Amino acid sequence: MADDQQLWGYPEVAAHLGISVGAARSRKSRSALPAPDDDSIPDRPRWRPSTFQNWKPVGRGFRSDLHSTPGPENPAPS
Repeated sequence: MADDQQLWGYPEVAAHLGISVGAARSRKSRSALPAPDDDSIPDRPRWRPSTFQNWKPVGRGFRSDLHSTPGPENPAPS
């Protein structure tokens, strides 16, 4: 990659996501981060900041499977 100043390593990704560097590494190992834009150096993946602009972390948000709405197949509790 020509412009290394525009790439984030684990510390920058972790800061952006509000998690620890260890958590960022763990998410990468579980494929819970987008694919790196540069993986030319082993064990040092790097991402462009734009990679995270429209990316949504897995597991964040409302868990609709935990909150069913009353209906014919799910009657409200009595």
